[in-house]
Amino acid sequence: MSTARALTDRSVGLAVLGAGRIGSTRARVASCYPGSHVVAVADISVDRAVGLADEVSAHVATDDIVKAISLPEVDAVLVATPEHTHPQMVLAALAAGKPVMCDTPMALNVYDAAKMLDASESLHVPLCFAYTQRFQRHWQVAKENIVRGALGRILGGTVRVYNSRAQAFQILKRCPAVTPIVDVLTYWIDMVCWFMQDNRVVEVYARGNGEVFRNAGYEMDDLAWAILTFSDGAVVSAGIAYALPEHYPTLGQSPRLELVGTHGVLNFEDEHKNHLLYSEQGALHGYVPNHSVKAAYLASSSYGDWAQGKFWGPLADETRAFVDFVRTGARGTIVFAEEARRTLDITLAIEQSARTRRSVTLPLA
Repeated sequence: MSTARALTDRSVGLAVLGAGRIGSTRARVASCYPGSHVVAVADISVDRAVGLADEVSAHVATDDIVKAISLPEVDAVLVATPEHTHPQMVLAALAAGKPVMCDTPMALNVYDAAKMLDASESLHVPLCFAYTQRFQRHWQVAKENIVRGALGRILGGTVRVYNSRAQAFQILKRCPAVTPIVDVLTYWIDMVCWFMQDNRVVEVYARGNGEVFRNAGYEMDDLAWAILTFSDGAVVSAGIAYALPEHYPTLGQSPRLELVGTHGVLNFEDEHKNHLLYSEQGALHGYVPNHSVKAAYLASSSYGDWAQGKFWGPLADETRAFVDFVRTGARGTIVFAEEARRTLDITLAIEQSARTRRSVTLPLA
């Protein structure tokens, strides 16, 4: 990639679109990394853009995304805006010829996802998506062992993720149209598909149930479970429950994953229950403003934590990996548009199957 080769001798200039929770974290990480600097911050709130720009020494703060993207000093774009705005932001960046890393999910429908994938391919501009969990050390080690054949042929398994309604309502407040399936279960569908390599999901059968979200005015299930059938016959169950009580101790996604193969089994409990803090003063929830819990599973925040003046966790590693990709062309663990589109298809099929109570064949039209 010519863009990457041209940047190996200098710092990558970034435009950060979205000055909220994730955008501000990525901007701070990137501004402290020797390989990058933040040129511009764009947000619907100019005051918020100015505040973040001052913090990371960006010289442009604006509510005009085209202005931010088009600056000649901008080499690449980080998109961290609400889910329903991803297509607009990504297409603008691709049209300007700037490599993009966009937060998950790719889109909320297959039409917008196809437009984004087509634009990236036709314009020959890289488009990446933030499947942050891949950058956890233990998942990397698991992938390494699967690649070397430790499990043999994977026959099937299960994955599930829990979280409290406090965090779920934060997501729905930001984007009422996105469901926990498309917004969160997507990370663990991606993980299973990454471990299963080129073995594609060909059929989905799902059921859902709930009342917490519906009572709050959102037409979606509190929990859902699906059976994924792969092209070689492997079967994986995938589930999500995102309406646990408000003060449930997890500070982020609370997952378990198990895969069974002909030669071995992989069993991960990634809930951090062995790292418990209890305090009458309460532990602050990094994702939900002004929310605290007396019992907390430390380090269970899905994307990482601020501690000792630095951000620790997979989001920081992922941000730096994207910068390194733009500089050198080394792809590493980063998820590109084609993989993200395949994962989006699966999550949309889970939604469709749960809604219609019929199995769904993939790929989606």
